Amino acid sequence: MNITKASKLSGEITIPGDKSISHRTIMFGALAKGTTEVTNFLQGADCLSTIDCFQKMGIEIENSHRVVIIKGKGLNGLTKPTQILDAGNSGTTTRIMSGILAAQPFETKLTGDASIQRRPMGRIIKPLSQMGASITSINQNGCAPLSIQGRKLSGIHYHSNVASAQVKSAILLAGLYGEGQTSVTEPYVSRNHTEIMLKYFGGEIQTNDTTATVTPNPNLVGQKVTVPGDISSAAYFIAAGLIVPNSEILIKNVGINPTRDGIIKVCQEMGGNITLLNMNSNNGEQTADILVKSSDLKGIEIGGKIIPTLIDEIPIISVLACYAKGETVIKDAAELKVKESNRLDVCVKHLCAMNADVTATEDGMIIKGGRPLHGAVLDSKLDHRIAMSFAIAGLIAEGTTTIERSDCVDISYPTFYSDLRKLQQ
Repeated sequence: MNITKASKLSGEITIPGDKSISHRTIMFGALAKGTTEVTNFLQGADCLSTIDCFQKMGIEIENSHRVVIIKGKGLNGLTKPTQILDAGNSGTTTRIMSGILAAQPFETKLTGDASIQRRPMGRIIKPLSQMGASITSINQNGCAPLSIQGRKLSGIHYHSNVASAQVKSAILLAGLYGEGQTSVTEPYVSRNHTEIMLKYFGGEIQTNDTTATVTPNPNLVGQKVTVPGDISSAAYFIAAGLIVPNSEILIKNVGINPTRDGIIKVCQEMGGNITLLNMNSNNGEQTADILVKSSDLKGIEIGGKIIPTLIDEIPIISVLACYAKGETVIKDAAELKVKESNRLDVCVKHLCAMNADVTATEDGMIIKGGRPLHGAVLDSKLDHRIAMSFAIAGLIAEGTTTIERSDCVDISYPTFYSDLRKLQQ
C-alpha cells in the first residue's frame, strides 16, 4: 500500500465494531441460555476466529454480517471439538477462551498463527493452574499451541503483576465454574468489557478499586447487544484529523469506556481540538460521536495508570508526537514488546527510517517533535496497528510511504484504507 501526503481530511466516518466487545459477545452468547443477537459485530479476522472456535464446540452461530445470532447452550453446553481450535492471530481468543476451556469435561488443543505461537501464555497458565486447571504448552516454551484438559476448578484471589484484560478475563471466566468466589487484583484497572458484559448477561460480579470478584454458576441469559465503534480503530482518524492541516473529521458512535479512553485524554492534554457529541450508553458501554479538528500539539509525558487505557494506541501516539512541539516521553509500556510484534522496537525503527528524532528506552521511547518526516518503505511485521499507524504517518510525510504486507489490517479493520481515501476526497 502506497500513501502520499494529504492536503486535508474532511467528512464523517463510522468505525467498525469494537474488537474486544465483539469477541466477548460470542463467548457470553455461547455460555448463556437462549439466543444472543449482535449488531455491528466486527467482521475482522480475529473475531471470526472466535466464531470458528465456538462453532467447533457445538455452538450454532449465524453470521449474516449485518447481525450475528448465537444460540447459546448454557454454562455447561459446550461439546468436545473434533479438531484443534485455531485462534489465528487473536491473543484475546487464545487467552480468554483458555479460562473457559480449563473447566470443560473434555480435552482441547488450542493453537494460532506464527505470531500467537511466540506470545507469552505463562501469564494465564499460572493462575489457571492455581485454580486446578491442567494446561501445558505443547512445545514447552510457555506459548501456544496449548493442551488443556478440563478439570474441576477452585476459586482463588489472584494478584496479577500486569494490568491485562485478557489475563483478568481468563481467570474470571474460569471462576464462573469454580468452587467459591474468584477475584483478580491488578496494578491498574485494565479494560472492563468482561465485567460489564457479564453483568448484562445476568452474572454476579463486584468491582472494588482494582479488584474484580465473580460468583460461580450464574444463570446467564441471551441478550441483544449493539457493539459500539472501536476506539482503538477510531484512534487513527483522531490522530489524522489533528495533524493533517485544514482537517475536520466526525467519527460516529465510538465506545468511550473510561478504561479505554486514554487516547482522548492524551490528545486533549497535547492540545488537540477534540469534542465529544451525542454521549450515550448502550448495554452498559458509553458511546459518543468524536469531532476532531487540526491542532497545534505539544509534547507531554505519558505513563503510569493511563497506559492500560491506551496500550493499543501507543504506536499512533508515537506518530502524533513527531508533530508535537517539544518532547514526548512514553514510559511504562513494556507490555508492547509482546504484542503481535515488538511494537516499541518497530515504532522506533520505522520512525527513525522516516527521519524522526526518536530514542528507545527500556519501557518506551522519547520523541522530539518538529523534524519533518520523509516517506519510507516500511514492513508492517504483519501487525495491524503498525500498518495503520504508519499509513497515518504517510499522510504528513514528504514523498511516498509504502506499507509492505499492508493487508494485515483485516485483523481489526478490513475497510481501513477505503475509509481513509473517503476522507481525502
